[in-house]
Amino acid sequence: MTNESSRDRVDVLVVGAGPGGAVASHTLAERGFSVVCLEQGDWVDAQDMPGTKPEFELLTRGKWSVWPNERKGRADYPLNVDHADADPIMFNGVGGGSVFYGAHWMRLLPSDFRVRTVDGICDDWPIGYTDLAPFYDAVDRFIGVSGLGGDPAYPEHDYPLPPHPIGPGGTQMARGMNALGWHWWPGSNAIPSTAYKSMGQCVRWGLCERGCPVGAKASFDLAYWPHATAAGAKLITGARVARITVDHRGLANGAIWIDVEGTEHRIEANAVVLAGNGIGTPRILLMSDDENPDGLANSSGLVGKNLMLHPVNSVLGTYEEELAAWYGPAGQLIYSMEFADTDISRGFLRGAKWALMPPLGVLHVLDHLQERAFDERWGPQLHELAAYTGRSMIWSGVIDDLPDESNAVLLDHSSTDSSGLPGVKLNYRRDKNADRMIDFMDARMVEAHEAAGATRTLIAPVTESGHLLGTARMGADPRTSVVDAFGRSHDVPNLFIVDGSVMVTGGSVNPTATIAAMSLRTATHLADTAHDQRVPA
Repeated sequence: MTNESSRDRVDVLVVGAGPGGAVASHTLAERGFSVVCLEQGDWVDAQDMPGTKPEFELLTRGKWSVWPNERKGRADYPLNVDHADADPIMFNGVGGGSVFYGAHWMRLLPSDFRVRTVDGICDDWPIGYTDLAPFYDAVDRFIGVSGLGGDPAYPEHDYPLPPHPIGPGGTQMARGMNALGWHWWPGSNAIPSTAYKSMGQCVRWGLCERGCPVGAKASFDLAYWPHATAAGAKLITGARVARITVDHRGLANGAIWIDVEGTEHRIEANAVVLAGNGIGTPRILLMSDDENPDGLANSSGLVGKNLMLHPVNSVLGTYEEELAAWYGPAGQLIYSMEFADTDISRGFLRGAKWALMPPLGVLHVLDHLQERAFDERWGPQLHELAAYTGRSMIWSGVIDDLPDESNAVLLDHSSTDSSGLPGVKLNYRRDKNADRMIDFMDARMVEAHEAAGATRTLIAPVTESGHLLGTARMGADPRTSVVDAFGRSHDVPNLFIVDGSVMVTGGSVNPTATIAAMSLRTATHLADTAHDQRVPA
């Protein structure tokens, strides 16, 4: 039985409290709209995070794992990866994946929006870099991004705060990159280099990817949600959306959601904004099938298809020099765009951004190396590696995997979450282009380490990121896309999507800056055109 107590109609219902949902909720609340956000997870207390404890690496193997199938929390849903070359990182809670992200803050390159025009493959986006530039700038200012303007790889832009020190490791690698004549630049990070708004001073714990224990990283539970709720947005946690509801005109009019006790609720809204990430959003659309057997907003048949996950290659180098690699921030000390664009002489299309990072600890290194580097996971070789923990650095690459309709998010009715809703089955295979790119990047990263003076290099197995992209792509043609250039559904004109699922191509950089900028653009457009979207002004 549905609880009717939540049926007071709101202007905008937002689903998901990660970066996209946080930006949209704040923007719309500040413009005077009544906003309710439903989040299936909960708030995370920085003091509960494992980074404050000596055994932090062991704690990330269970409750604090970045993999939902290993974490198995109440807010998680099963991911069947039997037919996937990936087990993607994902976190369900206030702040979403930004709670555990490394805060590498990168913009897409102008060419990333024009892959069809530049390389003759995939599709161009219906927007370009210049359309997003003012929204990139606005989000940078709001969260206090640290970086250095003037990077020749990008159109001119600057950051509100100065960059963090690149440290001994960054300095040593920069010398090596200079010797090779390869591009590098001080890292741009969503980690304020001084106390900023509700965020504290970075004290360089170096645990950014395991959740900042002192609240000094711009995860969106800290950087946006306090401001969103102050503006009047209401955030309900432990609220799992079962389906989006529609009226007789085919307009979205709210949602059915389930609380932690299993009670079903109904909320009514004049517009709905989905921000569930590139797996969660298509899952909700595919479950919203009362009148739509193929799922809601799916006349194109593309909901859940074209999944991109950004394979990650990495190469560790050990050095005789002391690099103080335990110092943070563990975002990116420096990055390189030397190989981010297409050069057909390399044997593949598109490219990868590199980020230089310190290891998070011995077990983190062991996770990357697995059996490829050691005959035994424990023993003398591990202790030998431990001696180099402060004298090692990792180059990590964001591989631009291309969209393919066979890479897809499907409902898995053979497994259910804690609310009895179906889990997800992923079909995902890397293509030969990505494999050739990985081999090339591995070889170049070894070369970079050696130029910087590494005494040993170790190539890690490929992993997948938490970059969940492409499954509700934007475009001008309703036959070949799910949403338009502002993230509005072609089929349901008051339904919007503000997460990575709308991305046409993935680019070769971390996507959170782009997701946040697109969400700000979409929310601003929704507010500016409220009467046209059936939302009262």
